[in-house]
Amino acid sequence: MKQAFKYLCFVALTLVAFALATSWAPDVSVESLKPRWAAAPSQFIAADGMQVHLRDEGPRDDPSPIVLLHGTSASLHTWEGWAQALKGQRRVIRFDLPGFALTGPHPRGAYDIARDYPAFVLAVMDQLKVQRFVLAGNSLGGQIAWQVAVAAPQRVDKLILVDASGFPPEPASVPLGFRVARMPALAPVMERFLPRSMVESSLRNVYGQPDKVTPELVDRYYDLTRRQGNRAALSERMAQGYQADTARLASIKAPTLILWGGQDRLIPPSHAERFERAIAGSQRVVFEPLGHVPHEEDAALTVGAVKRFLGV
Repeated sequence: MKQAFKYLCFVALTLVAFALATSWAPDVSVESLKPRWAAAPSQFIAADGMQVHLRDEGPRDDPSPIVLLHGTSASLHTWEGWAQALKGQRRVIRFDLPGFALTGPHPRGAYDIARDYPAFVLAVMDQLKVQRFVLAGNSLGGQIAWQVAVAAPQRVDKLILVDASGFPPEPASVPLGFRVARMPALAPVMERFLPRSMVESSLRNVYGQPDKVTPELVDRYYDLTRRQGNRAALSERMAQGYQADTARLASIKAPTLILWGGQDRLIPPSHAERFERAIAGSQRVVFEPLGHVPHEEDAALTVGAVKRFLGV
């Protein structure tokens, strides 16, 4: 019996050691990630004390460029389909937000959605000398977008909210990666270990059609999560939550388009109706088969609604 117990313990320890070894994923430098994830037309500009990873494409004489803000744990790459579809007619600007992807952690830990992120967006626009713009954002980026529209209405010509956060969360399902990031006790562990399977599981959770999650897509999220400091920054950001003073939505006068995935289990489609009621004159479009990142899951379908809204 003792021999059997020792054998089982040995097997268990071996399996644990194997799991840890295969999940070993320490931080990596931004320089090591640039060759794959910052090829042309990527550039880095100085703004708000950071080196901001940015792509700026399309005609420079556009009087109101389209600015695209990604969500939690995403990157400017999430907008690739929209950028390709729009840059022939419009100037399209997208960048990695503080705490994520190649821009990385903010030096002052400034991740407040109502104060810090809107100030950052405006700082980037000032650096690019862009005074007025169309602002679109997904999830966290959507919340930042409407906060900018509230704080600086004179600069936002039109607003596009894609599965935006802000109202009290009512998730039917939270991605595994987000659940782990909300556990402070696990933060030191997750800064050294990152199972690729957890990244894949989280992506499949936010897609309405999980079979669209490709190995290449998992690679991108996995690699950029490992950028030095990002996992610690994610824990800080998640600790602050996503609920906001949504009463301020009533002050938004910019024409607003609300896009939502009908299969979003993180921020349910009922929130699209709440945004529509809160923002006078707004338009709502729901893509029934899609999930929380509909612009990434089916760029061609979703950008069609954007083109109609913008008259492109």
